[in-house]
Amino acid sequence: MSNLLKLFEESSALYGGNASYIEFLYEQYLNDPNSVSSNWRQRFDEIHCNSQDDTPHSIIVERFEKLAISEPGKLAKMQGFTEQSVKKQSAVARLINHYRVKGHQIASNNPLGNTAVMPSDLEPIYYGLTQADMKTVFDTGGLCGIDRLPLHTIIQTLKEIYCGSIGSEFMHIVDTEPKNWIRKKLEGAKPDYASHPEKRIGLLKLLTSAEGLEKYLHRKYVGQKRFSLEGGESLIPIVDELIQRAGENKVREIVIGMAHRGRLNMLVNVLGKNPAALFGEFEGTHTSSPGVITGDVKYHMGFSSNITTPGGPIHLTLAFNPSHLEIINPVVEGSVKARQDRHGVGGDDAILPVLIHGDASFAGQGIVMETLNMSETRAFHTGGTFHIVINNQIGFTTSNPFDARSTLYCTDVANMIQAPVFHVNGDDPEAVAFITQLALDYRMIFHKDVVIDLICYRRLGHNEADEPAATQPMMYQKIRNLLSTRQLYAQQLINDGVITEEAVNAMEEEYYQRLSEGQVVSRPLVINGNYSYSARWDKYLNQDWDQAANTAVSLEQIQFCNTRLQDFPEGFELHSRVAKVMDDRNKMAHGEILMDWGFAENMAYATLLVEGYHVRLTGQDIGRGTFSHRHAILLNQQTGDSLIPLKHLTETQGHAQIFNSLLSEAGVLGFEYGYSSTEPDKLVIWEAQFGDFANGAQVVIDQFISSGETKWGKLSGLVMLLPHGFEGQGPEHSSARLERYLQLCADQNIQVCYPTTPAQIFHLLRRQLIRQYRKPLIVMSPKSLLRHKLAVSSLDELTTGGFLPVIGEIDDVDPYHVTRLVMCSGKVYYDILETRREDNLKHVVIIRIEQLYPFPNEYFKNEIDKYPNLELVAWCQEEPKNQGAWYQSKHHFIDIIDDNIPIIYAGRVPSASPAVGNYKSHLSEQKNVVHTALYGIKVGKKHEF
Repeated sequence: MSNLLKLFEESSALYGGNASYIEFLYEQYLNDPNSVSSNWRQRFDEIHCNSQDDTPHSIIVERFEKLAISEPGKLAKMQGFTEQSVKKQSAVARLINHYRVKGHQIASNNPLGNTAVMPSDLEPIYYGLTQADMKTVFDTGGLCGIDRLPLHTIIQTLKEIYCGSIGSEFMHIVDTEPKNWIRKKLEGAKPDYASHPEKRIGLLKLLTSAEGLEKYLHRKYVGQKRFSLEGGESLIPIVDELIQRAGENKVREIVIGMAHRGRLNMLVNVLGKNPAALFGEFEGTHTSSPGVITGDVKYHMGFSSNITTPGGPIHLTLAFNPSHLEIINPVVEGSVKARQDRHGVGGDDAILPVLIHGDASFAGQGIVMETLNMSETRAFHTGGTFHIVINNQIGFTTSNPFDARSTLYCTDVANMIQAPVFHVNGDDPEAVAFITQLALDYRMIFHKDVVIDLICYRRLGHNEADEPAATQPMMYQKIRNLLSTRQLYAQQLINDGVITEEAVNAMEEEYYQRLSEGQVVSRPLVINGNYSYSARWDKYLNQDWDQAANTAVSLEQIQFCNTRLQDFPEGFELHSRVAKVMDDRNKMAHGEILMDWGFAENMAYATLLVEGYHVRLTGQDIGRGTFSHRHAILLNQQTGDSLIPLKHLTETQGHAQIFNSLLSEAGVLGFEYGYSSTEPDKLVIWEAQFGDFANGAQVVIDQFISSGETKWGKLSGLVMLLPHGFEGQGPEHSSARLERYLQLCADQNIQVCYPTTPAQIFHLLRRQLIRQYRKPLIVMSPKSLLRHKLAVSSLDELTTGGFLPVIGEIDDVDPYHVTRLVMCSGKVYYDILETRREDNLKHVVIIRIEQLYPFPNEYFKNEIDKYPNLELVAWCQEEPKNQGAWYQSKHHFIDIIDDNIPIIYAGRVPSASPAVGNYKSHLSEQKNVVHTALYGIKVGKKHEF
């Protein structure tokens, strides 16, 4: 045996480092048996035993070793191999693979010049290949469909594919199928632009439009900000090619999110906004849309249109976007998801999300990671997003890449989801067009995210008033000597005889002429196209919050819904605690015990669904509920299978979506806002695990939820459930920061409610969908009240009445004996109520303000007027004085309460922190809050501030 092993070592192609070459050949054989030579194909066929399944490489190696031992020297004689030649072939295989993996690092894709150093493992000598090997013919493994080529040709081919105008990152993809698809596309035939001069002239027209608009605006509106696209004009050919090819793929809608750079160019040259309307915005003569109060700057505005494509019209939507750059990402994804759900089967193919980023913001803003992380989850998957990064290579003018990120590329965050990234030279329009086609095809086939990194530059500063050379002198010495992308490509076409210089100049003049005349300069619009969903929002415009809404339901409907919610499959075993909850809910449905919060809330969802409305709930613990009260998602304790009873009420019910979300606030809340602003006929709810966790999504709250209508006329019916209540759990688990939402209130922009009974949340949630009124609803939702003995409701409170913005005194008191009135909201009410009852205070009444905004003036006044002998009114709250509702709501009290009646504050002292961390201290503070409300000394002035 030792002699045979020695012979194997001397002759086998598998010995030592040669095994990797056999594995390389086997990979090629698996992908395409014809890509390897006939001798190797025959051997692989024999060892593979004609199986249709992949055989592990280790087994292949083992079988070859056995072959080498049983038939010494046979492998070495195949095709005349020697050990040395096999080593060389293996070296070539590794070199080819490294170009695929790392060729992008030395690609000639930077318009400002390539300064990358050749990595040592892309040098032939690194693999033992010398100049003497350059003319040797090696097996290519099917490179470009050619089996064998001289080494110098192999290297030249690899450089053209992987180190030219496109640097491709795709070998990090774990899944073999999409990785091999990209490799074959890159190594396959490229579009033959030389044979299609009309395509090249079309690209030149797009570049002429992109450059022409910027020059026109620069001359006409000197010094005004427009965030020019100059230096990155190839964005317009990318988006145009994307739209046209998407039309061929039967895409029907594209929703685009982008920040301000190039936005005006996109609006005019792609979406078809009339230049005259844009000029009116520069001149301040334009008319705002319905619902807009303050308006917004022109480079934040959205737009929609219908553009013609070879496959039919596509509806384009450019989302409104504030200056918070990437925050638009989840909003667009949510809007797309709503459209896809509305479309039904095939929605992923029919509606396409497109996000256009800046280089510094893509690398620097965490919302990018959150959005990418959402992309493959059940609740937030939109079938793959087409990302374009306008890579200025500088971000904000004063920063350099080594200050802006810690990664090689600004796009490296996309590697977390194994998205392919194509770094393309913005000064090569034909490469731009080719990679756009490839990227879109990838998205449509694999339904995964894809990224185009458009490497360009910013010809002007961050804005038109900025002088970039002050902070980037060397870069702008280069830029000022560069011809524009249009000039470079025009000269190329002139040199190739495709177009004359006179025709180039005429093309430019024609564009300017059309701009001057206020003509639409984009591709043809479908003027009579009717996007029916936009009209669905019309009935919600200019509505008042206090319109009537019949939210009561019949007892039969409640009992039917409860029965259906507890109709579990045979053998479905509930956890013992959950089983107890379900047993109690059966008793509640039949009036045997009073209902709790969880029962009433689930009844709100169930009754809406049975009536044909749609419901969507997301949050980090939405299925169970953070405090184990909802149990909308049930788990079989024997199998782990999940069940969502709300999906199985009737055959004709509305669509129920209930998803536990990833650990994200900004991303998920942004997504749900985007969803709710697109779909008015669905109850869309996001629940924070604790109310103060919404702090992580403050940008979404400030820039979209509270001000979207005022700035852009954008309505939304989003509901935020924010657990709130001071129960001794410390600073981070007490306050949902009620004061912040109240501070944002104006123009009836949002609703802020603090319900205290199960019946109230039942009617409040139903009211949100049944009324023809769509404003965001902020709910201070309970924690301890979920099971509080007094926070219960009876069945008749669901079958009659509705949501009460103000709840008056519930005990039997003589109104003429009342001298003290305590106002409050939320959980503290029960603490006050229990103490008053214990102390038998007949002269004190308590009213609850359940809706803090829009403030219910009439309801409030009706309660106050019941007590003619009032001597003092106290506002009681759990929150510190500088927080909660006091400072944001007291003007309502002052306006309505008689001037002669003092108003005092009863609550915690001002504090930088929402709550104490010590439970004993909490109890002491809470006792003092209640005592002040019931016994606080009468002050000698009208109001205490």
